Order: sequence, then C-alpha cells, then structure tokens
Amino acid sequence: MRLATSVAVLAAGGLLAACATVAAPEAPATFDAARLSEHVRVLADDSFEGRGIATPAEAKVVRYLSEQYAAAGFAPGGTNGGWTQDVSLNRFTASNIAADIRVGGETIALNQGQQITISTRLPGDHVAITDAPLVFVGYGITAPERDWDDFKGMDVRGKVIVALVNDADFEEPALNTFNGRAMTYYGRWTYKYEEAARQGAAGIIIVHETAPASYGWTTVQNSWSGPQFDIVRANAAAERTGMEAWIQRDVAVDLFRRAGLDFEALKAQARRRDFQPVELAGARFNGSFDVATSRVTTQNVIARLPGTTHPDETILYTGHWDHIGVGTPDANGDAIFNGAVDNATGTAGLLEMARLWGAGPRPQRSIVMISFTAEESGLLGSEFYAANPVYPLATTVAGFNMDAMNVYGRVSELGIVGYGQSDLDERLGALAVAQGRTVAPDTNPAAGSYFRSDHFPLAKRGVPMAYSHGSGAFRDAPFEARIAARDEYGSRRYHQADDEWSPDWDLRGQIEDLEVLYRAGRTLANSRDWPAWKPGSEFGPVAEAVIAGDQNLTGSL
Repeated sequence: MRLATSVAVLAAGGLLAACATVAAPEAPATFDAARLSEHVRVLADDSFEGRGIATPAEAKVVRYLSEQYAAAGFAPGGTNGGWTQDVSLNRFTASNIAADIRVGGETIALNQGQQITISTRLPGDHVAITDAPLVFVGYGITAPERDWDDFKGMDVRGKVIVALVNDADFEEPALNTFNGRAMTYYGRWTYKYEEAARQGAAGIIIVHETAPASYGWTTVQNSWSGPQFDIVRANAAAERTGMEAWIQRDVAVDLFRRAGLDFEALKAQARRRDFQPVELAGARFNGSFDVATSRVTTQNVIARLPGTTHPDETILYTGHWDHIGVGTPDANGDAIFNGAVDNATGTAGLLEMARLWGAGPRPQRSIVMISFTAEESGLLGSEFYAANPVYPLATTVAGFNMDAMNVYGRVSELGIVGYGQSDLDERLGALAVAQGRTVAPDTNPAAGSYFRSDHFPLAKRGVPMAYSHGSGAFRDAPFEARIAARDEYGSRRYHQADDEWSPDWDLRGQIEDLEVLYRAGRTLANSRDWPAWKPGSEFGPVAEAVIAGDQNLTGSL
C-alpha cells in the first residue's frame, strides 16, 4: 500500500531512493511525430466543432478515441465494460442579461462580454439582483491556518462582493503570506466563487487584471459568455452563489473613483492581514437574467492495459479531450475554437503513449489512459472521476497529466508544475537530465497552473500526480522564430479561434517530454515502488486518509 511504502522510502533517505529507482525501460520509447501531428489535425478539424461537451461533436470524439485506443491494444476501461464513464452535469445558459451599477446619481451600463461577463452555476430559471450594496473584500479569502480573513465579520448576505484575482503575494512576493510568487488555491477564481457562496453573498464580481490572472480579457469573454457547467450537487445553494461575474479592470477603477475610493490604494491595503472590507458608498448593483438549466451527460473515455502480476494497481496517464466549442466569431468571422494545442496535443500524446505501451512488453501493473471531459468548464470530468473512481484511489500508484504540449521544437528544460509536492519530481528530473536537459521548478508559479489542469482533482485526493512540460531556451535554430511562435500562442491563440493545427510544427520537443513520462511510468509499472508525497505537502495527510478508507476526504482544500 502507498502509505507503508512511502514511509519506508522517506525513512531510507527519501529523494535518493526515488532517484535510484529510475532505470532504463524494457523497451525503447519511439514516438512518431507524423502520428502525433495527424491526431491533432483530425481532432482540431472544423468538423469536430471545437470539441464542445454535450454536443453532436462529442460522439465523434468518443468514437475516434475509442477506435485509436483499441487499435493500440488497450481494452475498454470504463464502466459496464465500455469505453466511457458517464459524467452527469448541469448546464446553465444565461440569456436576456441586463446589468448596471448606479453610483453618484449616474448609471454605469454593463454589457455582457464587454464591461462584464455574468454567469451562474446555480439551478433555477431566473436571477434578479436589485439595488444590492457592493462590498470590496480584497482577495475574498478566508484562511484560518494563515491567520487571514478578508471578510472580518462583515455580513455580505444580499450583497454583491468585489474581489481581486490571484492572492495577496502576487503584487508583493516578499510578504510570503501565500507562498510568495507561487499562486495558492486561494488565488483561483474557483475558490473565490466557492467562498462567496459560503459567505451567503448574492453575487460576486472578480476584477480582471491580465498579469495576476495570467490571461487577457478575451479569454474571460470566451470562457464565461457561453453556457456554463457544473457537476450535479446535492445542495447546490450551499456551494454556489446566484451570480458569478468578472469585470474589466478599467470599469472597476472608474466605479471605485465614483464611490470616492482609490482602487490602487485599496489593492495595497488588501495585501495586509488587517485589511477591512469596504462598502462602496452609494453604489448599488442591478442585474437580471434568465437561466435555462438542463441536465446533460458527457463522457470520460477510459482505456486499460491490464498488468500481468499486479493488475489491481494502476498507473494513470491523463489529458482532456474537450475545448470551448463554437463561440463568438472573431475579427475574421471564425467562431470555431479548434483547441489544437489546448488540448488536441495532449490527447494525441495519450494516443501515441497507448500505442507504445500496447506494442511493448506487458507491464506488471495496469496502465490506464483517461481522456477527461469538461476540463474547460472547471476540471469537471476529472473532478467527477476523482469523486467516483473506476479504479480505487488507494491502489492508484501515480499519474501523469498532459495538457497543451510543446509544438515549437526541442527545449533545454523540463518544467515541473507544482515542484516540491512529491518525489515524482526527482523521477522525472533524472530522466530529463539523461536527455541533456535541466529541471525547471514551476516556470510560472504565479499562474497557478497546478490548480488549472486535470491532475489536481486527483492530487487533492492523495494520488501523486505529475504535470510537466518542455520549457526554457530552444536548442535548435531558428531561435527567434521559435520564440516568436511560442509567445504568439500565449498572446493571440490561447482560448481563441486561432488555436489551430499547423503542418509546420516541430514536435521533437513534445516527443522528448513524452519519452520522460513513458519511461517514468514503465519503471513504476514494473516495480513494487510507490511514489511519496514530500514532508510538508498538504496532500500527504489526504493520501493517508484515502488509504485508511475515507476516499471522500480532500483535506483542507
């Protein structure tokens, strides 16, 4: 079992033992760039309509993935002997949205997608907020273990709260209140919406700023202007508030000014423990919209290669198949968000990974590939699986997640997101060094990437999960062109209609990353080793609880 083995590893020297387990695989990893490219081309084609969940395109995705996994020699790994796991979600479509803020005798009109994005994940048919007071609550965080409370006893029931994105250390890392530059879960929009519900607020507005959010307004516009999804909850009203919104920074600054407040000065105050929530004097929010709530079923695609001697022990490889689907046309009239890099590349990586596993010697432990649904809706497919695992979490050895992989060429580093959590760091790092690369611990920790992909719902339930990607300087000319292409993706193509397949991609860097994951998985699959959470990780106690039988415990997260 993981607990006993992890303790033994740590007692014997921990990280040295982890590194010592890295060995050459029984069969060389030989990934095919042409196959990878073709998978992306197919999945990112306009005919797949941006791989939106619960759309006619989903059936095409499921069929394609199932056929490819079967061709690789994997067996159906879902429920009832099939290829899939049904994921039940509520879909919320807001319409007839009208919103404004009245302050100082004037009315600030808020147009959907322009000044504000308004959505809901609370079942119902209509939301109406009338003359609600607005309260600035800093970062909107309640963290007793850090002696932090942005609400300070303020009763926000019936009010709309305004919160900053990220957490207090982003602007001033030296404070080290929330792990310095590295975003904590408290900085994620998901947490802020959850906390607004716990506080009983009528709604929440997050102020969008590009740097602390790590993406521009167009990403917010595209992601929150369409239908929203959530897993079916027993008591949704206790976990969701009626209105979840984002507002443009300039609009917020103007609002604060009209209320006699200095936005930047209050931001600085919000970085201190003694911050007190501030009501925007004389400001009232009005908003109303209709909600079409419907129950939908989407699907995780699961494939399994049974182990020879320990088939009940599982190594996971994961990545999400979904993207945004069809949205608002861009300046070129393109409304299909093809999601080539995000995440047809990771999906292609899973399919190629399956081909290599199927062609090589059968492993002692079972290998399970999961193509998750609904990642773009808030990691909902992986959240559903983690809460309803097809293969027990206590005997899930470890997992490797693939999301938005490198398509621009060989790079000098392997970036490990969430570095310092488990000894998977050292296992992957040793393999990257063998390729002539170095390890980069979390190249952009302020972006909170550790909480933004499908490994997280499993990690927070105690399963050691690795999320890594190529980073650093390019190793081959032309250097400037490669840098420009990579930068352009972040600035122009991420979550845009321009995220499309290109025949000119250089996939050698992706292949190096895949080789690391394959070799790490094969070493684990043919051993009695269990990766260990490092001392101080918040996930270690969760793992112990899961092994003890409490599979619903998620620690303090």
